[in-house]
Parts: sequence; structure tokens; C-alpha cells
Amino acid sequence: MSKRFSLVISWVCVAVMIVVPVTAFWLLIDLNTFKTLAERNLGLPIIWASVEHWQWLTQWLLTALYLSIGLFGLYYLHRAFSRFAAGEWFTHANSSNLRRFSILLIVQVIAKPLYFALSSLLLSINHPAGQKTLSLLVGSNEIKTLVLAMILWVVSDLLIAGGKLQSENRQFV
Repeated sequence: MSKRFSLVISWVCVAVMIVVPVTAFWLLIDLNTFKTLAERNLGLPIIWASVEHWQWLTQWLLTALYLSIGLFGLYYLHRAFSRFAAGEWFTHANSSNLRRFSILLIVQVIAKPLYFALSSLLLSINHPAGQKTLSLLVGSNEIKTLVLAMILWVVSDLLIAGGKLQSENRQFV
């Protein structure tokens, strides 16, 4: 069962790594849909009608850069779960793939408040003095994600220790 589940996780990672860039490219072409999504999801107290075309393009680029961190993380998660599905559990490659995923998860947690701060500055830069916005967003989801990343880091160390035990058992028998 765990091999099958690992394979499913691996393929879900691949699907997300395909769907997200295709969707991002489509949103670049259909910038009005991107504007609507950004207005709903950012929830910034700014005058949306005053945001110019170059600001929307820059916001799209900023969003794409932020999402690329997660996509690189999914690539390493895909590699780890592909190996799990093949029955390779306690290998150095799995450990390094999980460690890289956890590092990129930490980077994305740190980047999220920066992303929102830059977004709020970018989208309100042409507002009159006193109406520019700098929004910093840190919540419990970031703390939970940070804890998850640290747990995965420890699990990556446990995979190496398990591999050493596995090789010692083979030598002993």
C-alpha cells in the first residue's frame, strides 16, 4: 500500500508541476483574470482602478517567482516519492531530496511575507502620499509550514541513520 501511495504522491507532484506553469502562462495572456484573482486573494486596501498595466505585469512576475520556489520543492518531493515507490527507502538520495524539499519549504515560508509586502508596495506605488500601503502578512499557517519543514528535515536525517542500520544488518547476517 505505501508503495502505491508513494506513486500517487509522486504523480500528483508532476501534475501540479505541469498545471501551475500552464495556468500562470494563461493568466499572463488573460491579464484581466489575473487582476480579478489578485484583487480577491490579496485583500489589500488599495484603489484597484489606479493600478496600471505595468504594475499588473510586474505583479504577475512577482507571483511567478514566488510560486517557482514551491515548484522546485515539488520537484524534489516527486523524486523522493518516486524512489519510495520503487522500494528505495533508506538511501542518501532520498535523504537529500527530502532535505532539499524542506529547505525550499522554509524559503517559501520566509518569502511569503516578503511577497505580500512587495505586492502591496507595487500595487499602491502610484497612490497619493499617505495612501500607499505596506502590508506584512505572517500567520499561523506559516508557523505550521515551518514546523512541517523542520520535521521533514529530521526525517531526512533518519533515512540516513536507517540506511546505516540496514547495511549493518546485512553485514551481520
